[in-house]
Amino acid sequence: MNFIYSFFNQPAIIIGLISFIGLVALKKPIQKIVTGTTKTIIGFLILSAGGGIIASALGTLGPAFENAFNVQGVIPANEAVIGIAENLLGTEMSLIMAFGFLVNILVARFTNIKYIFLSGHHVLFMAALLAAVLSTAGFVGVELIAVGSFLLGSFMAISPAIVQPFYRQVTGNDDIAMGHFNAVNYALAGLIGKWFGNKEKSTEDLKIPEGLGFFRDNTISTALVMIIIYLSTFLFADAAVIADMSGGDNVVMFAIVEALRFTAGFVIVLQGVRMMLAEIVPAFKGISDKLVPNSTPALDVPVIFPYAPNAVLLGFVSSVVGAFIMFSILPFFDLPLIIPGLIPLFFVGAGAGVLANATGGVRGTVIGGIVNGLLLILLPAILLPLLGELGFANSTFGDADFAFVGIVLGYLFNWFGKIGIYTIVAAILVYFGISIVKKPKEVKI
Repeated sequence: MNFIYSFFNQPAIIIGLISFIGLVALKKPIQKIVTGTTKTIIGFLILSAGGGIIASALGTLGPAFENAFNVQGVIPANEAVIGIAENLLGTEMSLIMAFGFLVNILVARFTNIKYIFLSGHHVLFMAALLAAVLSTAGFVGVELIAVGSFLLGSFMAISPAIVQPFYRQVTGNDDIAMGHFNAVNYALAGLIGKWFGNKEKSTEDLKIPEGLGFFRDNTISTALVMIIIYLSTFLFADAAVIADMSGGDNVVMFAIVEALRFTAGFVIVLQGVRMMLAEIVPAFKGISDKLVPNSTPALDVPVIFPYAPNAVLLGFVSSVVGAFIMFSILPFFDLPLIIPGLIPLFFVGAGAGVLANATGGVRGTVIGGIVNGLLLILLPAILLPLLGELGFANSTFGDADFAFVGIVLGYLFNWFGKIGIYTIVAAILVYFGISIVKKPKEVKI
């Protein structure tokens, strides 16, 4: 079990293995197989390192924000829930992960839902959620693992399919898809952009006065915006709190360095994405041609960032606004107080921003980002009481699909017992059956 858990907890190895299998299927020479596999892994590790730098920089901004504006409540954290789930249901969770990946491949092979989900950490999170909800619903042993694996593998195929119509508008092709369990928010952001925005006025075409031409450089504009955010937060926070974080450094200098560290992480992410895609997309063609015809790799959300860097920043800022609007009104609905977590707000907000920009330009990005922020607080607030019943008190998931799936499965069981869960299983099987029979539409790009 430890090997299975460790394997799925190392997404770089999963991505590298996919590249290796694809290159072998294409009968590439040994030197190309070695270099392509290695570069894919290194590119993903560069991407992950950049993401880690961003998360670390936001890790100082979050507590400072809570202190500066006297915010208290529960912070959504996938990792916190995972730690509890691993102790309670480690074996079941590992088996659901392994068999769920197999189900995903079978769905892609035999239906017209041709997406293979390659974000291992999100597979792990969803496996933990399903193990927790199903065990509380009375599922045990083989039944728990079978139902959990089927649901996980199904969601791994369905989630990218929901987002792909909007993802395609960003990339201009179907070479890659979204492998990040926030399909509810991403699709809604794309629809909101379409309904309320104007895609002709893209965030990437914003006119900047000649004297401010340096703002056209995405690195510089990101750095300046983040410096403003960090300075305005750190200067309002208690001096002792910031001194403890900074080790006694000057607050202004600490804020500037942290903002620039965030920017450096963002630049590293973009570089890692370019390196990984240069190898994984051609290699995946081997899998598509030989093993799972016409399949598409679903990759983590930072892969979409280079397509619209301005939308990344605008989507993040708009999502923060939406999150704090929802935070301020939660008490009126008698719901738990969820503190906006800046890490999910950045990554999900950035992805939603890029997708909303493709369908609705600047206005779509702003409105879509605000709605994304609203949901990233509302959904965990609804899920939290249910997780408390499952033995996960004071912990909740930070991403939309985990919360949505947990809410649906949890309340279906509360209302209908196991029959409610099996109704979802039956509905998914019908959906797959229709997909097999129905010929997919030709897509004009």
